[in-house]
Amino acid sequence: MKRVHVQNDATTNLKKARSMIDKMLSMIEHDEYCIDIMTQNLATIGLLKSAHQKLMENHLHHCFTNAIESKQKNKKEEMVEEILQVTKLLNK
Repeated sequence: MKRVHVQNDATTNLKKARSMIDKMLSMIEHDEYCIDIMTQNLATIGLLKSAHQKLMENHLHHCFTNAIESKQKNKKEEMVEEILQVTKLLNK
């Protein structure tokens, strides 16, 4: 898996989500049907989750792997703690 490809996928999803948020704001301002807005919102949430997953994959395949393979114990522990913190945030 190439780092650039994963980052491009995440960037694409984040840009799409940003566009969809702008669309939802416009829909709200124009008093459009609530279900249509909620449908757009769920699609946006899906894009954000996908972007998060792609960023996590990139981190695990590159940054995390490099840290674990290093000889620095503190670097390994920091990486594990970072993963745990991000996972806790995701599960809130």
